[in-house]
Amino acid sequence: MPATHGRVKACLLDVYDTILASHFPGRLAALAGLADVPAERFRTEWLSLAHERDTGQLPMAAAFARALAACGRDPDPGLVQRLVEADAELIVTHTEVCPDTVPFLETARREGIRVALVSNCADNTRPMLAVKGLLDLADAVVLSCEAGVAKPDPEIYLAALQELGAQPSDAVMLDDQPRFCAGAEAAGVRAIQVVRPGVASHPADARFLSVPSLRDALPLMLLPLIGTDPPRLAYGSRVYLS
Repeated sequence: MPATHGRVKACLLDVYDTILASHFPGRLAALAGLADVPAERFRTEWLSLAHERDTGQLPMAAAFARALAACGRDPDPGLVQRLVEADAELIVTHTEVCPDTVPFLETARREGIRVALVSNCADNTRPMLAVKGLLDLADAVVLSCEAGVAKPDPEIYLAALQELGAQPSDAVMLDDQPRFCAGAEAAGVRAIQVVRPGVASHPADARFLSVPSLRDALPLMLLPLIGTDPPRLAYGSRVYLS
């Protein structure tokens, strides 16, 4: 049996559908209405630009211009600016902080667990997190659009750990997407999948320990880590395996 070597010292924490419930379809439908383009066509074009937005290659204004042109609409600078401004409001009104998010962040801080928010997102996310009052509750915020690299690339997890001054063996990643949990484990970080009832769009993946809320994740983070690669969490005589 591998020896234990202390508990979690750092937590990498996803944003969308992990600490926030997001209403993405409604937001896109509202933007399509403002642009006066078919909603499904706009959604398809917008999603096709996700990687470029998420890695900072395409700012929001340029992304709207590209999507409009692809939908056959003149990307008039005035319309593009109206879309940018509307989206800055819609991303706030179409996301809700999950009830257990603030208690989780406050308890983690009291327990000496440093937390980094790690998200695949565009440049509209940091202002939204500021409005929601979440930036000051985390020790670091690593956004893919600013880092130039996105999950599941191991580099973004390692960048977050560097911000926290932590090693992979001392950390846990909480994320709703199995693909991003796998990316964390490829970087040597233990992953727990958060599958929120009524929020989750990804079912529980048997490769990872899964929990229905951050409230359920926190007790596990206070348990000893088992010295494997990546580390595993021990609960009594039981070991939670990947």
